[in-house]
Amino acid sequence: MCGVAGYLGGLDQADPRELLNGMGHAMLTRGPDSGGTWFDMPARIGLSHRRLSIMDLSSMGHQPMVSQTGRYIITFNGEIYNHQALRAQLEATHPPDWRGHSDTETLLAGFEAWGLVATLQNSVGMFAIAVWDRHTSTLWLGRDRLGEKPLYYGWQGRGQQAVFLFGSELKALKQHPQFKADVDRGALALLLRHNHVPAPYSIHEGIQKLEPGCLLEVSLAKRTERPRRYWDARAVMRSGERTPFTGTPEQAVDALEELLRTSIEGQMLADVPVGAFLSGGVDSSVVVALMQSVSRQQGRGPVRTFTIGFAEDGYDESPHAQAVATHLGTQHTALQVSASEAQKVIASLPALYCEPFADSSQIPTFLVSKMAREHVTVALSGD
Repeated sequence: MCGVAGYLGGLDQADPRELLNGMGHAMLTRGPDSGGTWFDMPARIGLSHRRLSIMDLSSMGHQPMVSQTGRYIITFNGEIYNHQALRAQLEATHPPDWRGHSDTETLLAGFEAWGLVATLQNSVGMFAIAVWDRHTSTLWLGRDRLGEKPLYYGWQGRGQQAVFLFGSELKALKQHPQFKADVDRGALALLLRHNHVPAPYSIHEGIQKLEPGCLLEVSLAKRTERPRRYWDARAVMRSGERTPFTGTPEQAVDALEELLRTSIEGQMLADVPVGAFLSGGVDSSVVVALMQSVSRQQGRGPVRTFTIGFAEDGYDESPHAQAVATHLGTQHTALQVSASEAQKVIASLPALYCEPFADSSQIPTFLVSKMAREHVTVALSGD
């Protein structure tokens, strides 16, 4: 994962690069490989980026990235799984002069050829993006269809000091001098009801989460922005109800497998090692089985899989995971965690999560991620 952050408006910053570097440094764990900033003093806009290199590990994938005409500047967290297909479409109609092979560059070329909204509607992936349009002096924020990548935003301060802040984590927003960390008491009530603070709310007053499948257009001339949907799960559901699948159950199984395989094959596209979390349940087992099939078809070695085990039988999924790994022939790694080792993670949770989060799975998720990072850079999961 990567981290994006930035600001629009406010008083001129004496040293915007130092401010933006601070916002990026707050998200260092999201992007340990490199960082970058871009700012336009007259427009009072600044973008920051922390990078975890997955595609195009060269400097050609560095962000924030400027489009070929100079119109668009992007800071992008995520991955576009069909970006090679998008490149082929662009080359057939609007041949760009490619500098590298990153999906970030593909997005920028799409913005220039088709526009921002149409490009995102044609993109398959997970992402949180911030794009500055120099022609219209407009900042665009966008989030993927199901909200896999987080994005916080909101106005802080008053009058000429009012500034629009955004970022992958609240820690980045807190680096700006205009940020106020007042707790939203309504969000506290939501936390007690849902065990987390649901979008579009956040734990802080004046700060929201961009909802999944939404775009937000912001400018200094228009501060009454409202998110708009470019993709709606309900509309997709209604469309499916109008045109239901008419094949046999066997054909439905084959069609579902093909859809899942296409999705997972796209998510395995990377210039770094890819593995998977394996619990032994239905979801993660299906994902790993298809990953292993794709890997064999492409002539690669066995998939790396990772599991956390516990001494308490009621919580230990590692025997199920080992059975699936043995059956599929993955290169499996399991880590047995004691109660005291799990408890030691608790002190780190406030630094790992920007908001109160009451799901107990956060502890084993951190532990399995830490273990997997020693062997791979990307890990798929049952989610």
